[in-house]
Amino acid sequence: MRHLHVSENKIIVRFAPSPTGHMHVGTARTALFNFLFAKRYGGKFIVRIEDTDKERSKKEYEESIIESLAWLSIAYDELHRTSERVGEHKAYVKKLVDSGAAYLSKETPKEGGGREEVVRFKNPNKKISFEDVILGNIEFDTTDLGDFVIAKDFDTPLYHLAVVADDFDMGVTHVIRAQDHISNTPRQILIQEAIGAPRPLYAHIPLILATDRTKLSKRHGAVSVTEYRDRGYFPEAFVNYLALLGWNPGTDKEIFTMEELIEHFSLEKIQKGAAIFDIGKLNWMNKEYLSNVSEREVGERVVHFQPGISFVNLDGTAKILRERIHYYGEAKELVDSGEFDYLIAGRGVKLDRDMILQHGKLPVDNSKRHLEHIYDILSNISPEEFTADRVKGAVWKYADAEGRGAVLWPMRIALTGREKSPDPFTVAEIIGRDITLARLQESMRALGA
Repeated sequence: MRHLHVSENKIIVRFAPSPTGHMHVGTARTALFNFLFAKRYGGKFIVRIEDTDKERSKKEYEESIIESLAWLSIAYDELHRTSERVGEHKAYVKKLVDSGAAYLSKETPKEGGGREEVVRFKNPNKKISFEDVILGNIEFDTTDLGDFVIAKDFDTPLYHLAVVADDFDMGVTHVIRAQDHISNTPRQILIQEAIGAPRPLYAHIPLILATDRTKLSKRHGAVSVTEYRDRGYFPEAFVNYLALLGWNPGTDKEIFTMEELIEHFSLEKIQKGAAIFDIGKLNWMNKEYLSNVSEREVGERVVHFQPGISFVNLDGTAKILRERIHYYGEAKELVDSGEFDYLIAGRGVKLDRDMILQHGKLPVDNSKRHLEHIYDILSNISPEEFTADRVKGAVWKYADAEGRGAVLWPMRIALTGREKSPDPFTVAEIIGRDITLARLQESMRALGA
């Protein structure tokens, strides 16, 4: 049993996830709060994989947890696995039994094949109170706990014993964890007292609920951290949003860098009530980060999410998509829906004659004439000068005289095949002179020109 001797001012925290599933929003926030607190005060942040549940623990989940921390830039100072410290845990079990604080209990199995003996902690049946940094004074009567099990046998210590032993040996000063762990605290305090471990300061973070104040689930948008990564969210935006789930800096500021979060974070500013996870607010925040990225980078990321697809003008497409999306994966959803086929090489425009005529509202002859005139005037613009402003300048006077709707509607449908799209001048610049003229010709043919 190795005890780390630290100075009184040295803060050591631990994030202890169970590798029985992927890391979700609540677990990620717990990791972040531990990290921010440690770094704020120059302390140590330990990750300890609590793999005591041998049946449900899986290596793939542990790897997912480590991947999630890396994506969020939550760097740990040490990494441990509970299963690697079984020798230390067994020594504590023996010490507790030898001191009379625990005993080997003969059991009557509840079902066939059950255990006939376990190691139970001898409960002193007293009241325990502790000052929670977030929630204030909390008191328990431990009598209701009875003599609880701390090991299946001398060789198989269980969760509560392992947690206390590891916290003691690693010098943990603050236990920052979700509020649903409060019920674990009295057992752990009793074990601390029995082995002579100092009591860490506790900070139990209120839970995260859905917008309807029910338990958070996938239907509310709460998926694993790696899924948010794979959907194309910015890790900086995700960290920023997580930090504000239950923590308030005391100002109206909402956009923070990791360095700013570390500078301003404190446990005292964590709210006592439940935090509300709002996917709409996360999307808004991610879009704030997206707005600061260059069109070239947006284009590169959009292509990453569109394997096998080639856009006629990547920078121009990125400009349009950035206005529409909140995260990069949303671009894929829009492209898959067919909404931007007119920007994809090889797909072109599926022309609908009735749509060109605004479903009977525009006369055929007039629409033909307008498209022919637009074709003629745009033919006189060189490819190098074929910008949205130049195209608009060439068409606008004619559209004003003939009726903007009557002229620009057929032009929009000719270039995009869609009733809703960016203005036809912007589209013309993106797809370029040659494609613009070719699509205008196709529309004229569709009208019998």
